[in-house]
Amino acid sequence: MSHRLILAVIVSLIPLSQEAFADGRAPNVIFILADDLGWADLGCQGSKYYETPHLDRLAARGMRFTQAYSAGPNCAPTRAALMSGQYGPRTGVYTVGTGARGNAKNRKLTPVENVTQLPLDRQTVAQFMKLLGYTTGIFGKWHLGQDKAHHPAARGFDEAIVSMGKHFNFATSPKVKVDADAYLADFLTDKAVDFIGKHKDRPFFLYLPHFGVHTPLEAKTELIQKFKKKKGMGGHDNPVYAAMIASVDESVGRVVAALEKYKLAEDTIIIFSSDNGGVGGYAAAGVNGARDITNNAPLRGGKGMLYEGGVRVAWIVCWPGKVPPGKTNDEPIISIDLLPTLVELGGGKGKTKIDQPLDGTSLVPLFFGKKIERQALYWHFPGYLEAGAKSKGWRTTPCGSIRMGDWKLIDYFEDNRVELYNLKTDPSQKTDQAKAMPERTREMHARLRAWREEIRAPMPGRKE
Repeated sequence: MSHRLILAVIVSLIPLSQEAFADGRAPNVIFILADDLGWADLGCQGSKYYETPHLDRLAARGMRFTQAYSAGPNCAPTRAALMSGQYGPRTGVYTVGTGARGNAKNRKLTPVENVTQLPLDRQTVAQFMKLLGYTTGIFGKWHLGQDKAHHPAARGFDEAIVSMGKHFNFATSPKVKVDADAYLADFLTDKAVDFIGKHKDRPFFLYLPHFGVHTPLEAKTELIQKFKKKKGMGGHDNPVYAAMIASVDESVGRVVAALEKYKLAEDTIIIFSSDNGGVGGYAAAGVNGARDITNNAPLRGGKGMLYEGGVRVAWIVCWPGKVPPGKTNDEPIISIDLLPTLVELGGGKGKTKIDQPLDGTSLVPLFFGKKIERQALYWHFPGYLEAGAKSKGWRTTPCGSIRMGDWKLIDYFEDNRVELYNLKTDPSQKTDQAKAMPERTREMHARLRAWREEIRAPMPGRKE
């Protein structure tokens, strides 16, 4: 089937899971998104320094996806993909600001012009959930347009308070009262808990995109002091960053407590993820001039790269009494899957038509032990991300990537170089097998090029 899928077709072809709707009620949906949280930054993902008891409990009560991906190596493309169900070439959102980053003298290609606001002709997951009878709310980082027309209040959210950029002394849009000593993660959680209480009697969709744990590194004093007393392990040793993670974890705990208070836990599915990999792993990946805040090992690289450390993220699903507890799932999934998943959870079959192209696949079958059919995952990044303000190096040059089964190929546009890795045997991407496996390399490279042509992905130009 073509990549230019229509969600109306998908909804009509995939029957709603009987397990999910045995009681005839569509669930409340809460999607919590951390910012710049690394794949290995949770206790349940292996960290021995950071403390995430609430997220660990969420994973123990639900399903943890071990090979989940962000649709981009930094925040804006992932957020556009989450809201639209589309890969970057459809929205034009590839990065933050511009792809013409770093020193122009060191750029061999002319980057594709970047879109910084989610196009107004794209319907968002919130708009579709409203069509299904949900009350919708967002509290946190939007990053898909700040003017009135692009604000989430105009994109399907009944309640919308946006804030990012600072963890203390932060501003909000629209402007609301904020206590002088408020910490952003706590403030956003206050709003989320209030939203749950106000709308507990009808289905709601709550999107809680934290600005934590994005820089600047700012955290509550008592938490910083706690982690200063703790010995670091495995490249996880920054007490301020650890305290920021702890605040996001506290937020999750408070949201779960609110559901339990209102007896909504079994009627609510919670999904937790991150917008890209952690800020770290650069030194080990040979990137000079980039600051390591955390470590994504055993994965290679970090935020801003198409290596696993830049795009593999935590993805936890908890729905007591529905999704079986204590399970892990190694099916590769990606940000574009959120929209079709939520529409199916909301009972979208036959109730609404979505006529924009859709690239994602509903994950609902995976929640109940079934399979999904998909040939490959794709990434397209036609710009540059510098290693650091004073560095001549890059976190990434223009490139694209494809994952098929256990194999991942990265295509670098400057010199047409490709790298091939077996992620099952080499998750650290230490051994490039492109030359050793020419047939597989040609097949995957051809598939990636065909996808770019089909989706009409613009390519960076050669400098004259």
